[in-house]
Amino acid sequence: MKILISTIGPNQADISLHLGKLFYQITDGEITLLKVYKHKKDKVQAEASLAWAERFLKANVPKITLIIKKGSPAKEILKEVASGKYDLLIIEEREHQKLKMRLLSMSANSVLDKIPCPILIARGEPNQIKRLLVCDSGCYPSILNRLIKNFAPLLAHVNSLTILHVMSQMAAQPGVPGWELRADAYELMEKQTLEGRLLEEDLERLDQLNTTLEAKIRHGLVVKEILEEASVGDYDLVIIGAHRFEGWERFLLENIATELIDQINKPLLVV
Repeated sequence: MKILISTIGPNQADISLHLGKLFYQITDGEITLLKVYKHKKDKVQAEASLAWAERFLKANVPKITLIIKKGSPAKEILKEVASGKYDLLIIEEREHQKLKMRLLSMSANSVLDKIPCPILIARGEPNQIKRLLVCDSGCYPSILNRLIKNFAPLLAHVNSLTILHVMSQMAAQPGVPGWELRADAYELMEKQTLEGRLLEEDLERLDQLNTTLEAKIRHGLVVKEILEEASVGDYDLVIIGAHRFEGWERFLLENIATELIDQINKPLLVV
């Protein structure tokens, strides 16, 4: 796996480097560190930050590629992602407030549409990646399909994986009976409802993993319920999807992703 980390440094709390090291160890990948500076006067400090980041990783990552560029962080990151054929981009939101909004913009020219790889928003204090929360939206191809395709070593590494669907009255299709909006995951699977079949399919895809699997249904506002589950579940990584739709579906799903990026306090992987 080719991993691009847009690093901040020098700072012992550089979360992007911690996560980069964890993903490197899990996926046996290769790491490129990218530092972007805006003004000529900042070049020396940028070089020092990049050198510090390399030293930070060197004990665990024997080969690291270093790239330093002058310009807009958002533009230079996009250029490097496009040219480098990376499998994962890691950014730390402290440095990229404007980039964060552009990555999940609701405009037709969304930067997210131009990112060809998953994005990991570095948050919290990640010491391990053993408990995953996968928030599946019921869209095809499913988030889980993309995870299996792109992150098989990660799925094989974890101890527990929870698949969450949020039953929201706002997103429910016309004609969905009221009991479905109150039922738990196993009731929905037993009755073979649409959400139940999706959960069942997800569990079947993961059945061969040597990990604890759980399906969960929450009821209410999507962002609120995901944030609450992420908080009470003690997860190490939360995974959501970004979908390329038009009209109201695009607005709804991208708005959810943007709100989660704004509010969540755990590492968030957008696939």
